[in-house]
Amino acid sequence: MTTPKRDTYTPETLLTVAVRIFNERGYDGTSMEHLSQAAGISKSSIYHHVAGKEELLRRAVSRAIDGLFGVLGEPGAARGRAIDQVEYVTRRTVEVLMAELPYVTLLLRVRGNTTTERWAMERRREFDQRVAGLLKAAVAEGDLRSDVDIRVATRLLFGMINSLVEWWRPQPGSGPDADQLAETVVQLAFEGLRTASARQASGETPTDA
Repeated sequence: MTTPKRDTYTPETLLTVAVRIFNERGYDGTSMEHLSQAAGISKSSIYHHVAGKEELLRRAVSRAIDGLFGVLGEPGAARGRAIDQVEYVTRRTVEVLMAELPYVTLLLRVRGNTTTERWAMERRREFDQRVAGLLKAAVAEGDLRSDVDIRVATRLLFGMINSLVEWWRPQPGSGPDADQLAETVVQLAFEGLRTASARQASGETPTDA
């Protein structure tokens, strides 16, 4: 008599498989059958852990969102001048993206077709608005140029950060590590946004003086 395969999955390992398949096939293009095949367990075993694929999606995007909002709660995101805070948040956002790459990738690809996706998109907008608020404060303090539209600056900033999910892949011993890449993003983003006086204060050589 054949012994049924024992379900050795935990909610965490099952989530890892689900995120990989969601990213490969798209959430809408993934069925419970696809998930059970990828995990090597029956659909009934999956239901033992979660109510369905939307619960897996909720857990996955929550992990990414919690990481991003956790950055806003760190001391560096609330200490010093606004320019220092927004640079800190930018640097840490890149680090969170790299540490949670599959989960952030999934978050950035949701399209609002389900309740969970709409919730995730709203939380993304809330995070963007918090960062835009820091940029506005930095302009008011005279550290960022006032001739650049904050909405455009915010979109460009997150466009650069979010593009990392499309091309960055961790390769030990090759390419930039998380700290190097985060610092590069900060330098590229804010060198052109800082005022001349702010660049002088930070030790940079002004190019528009």
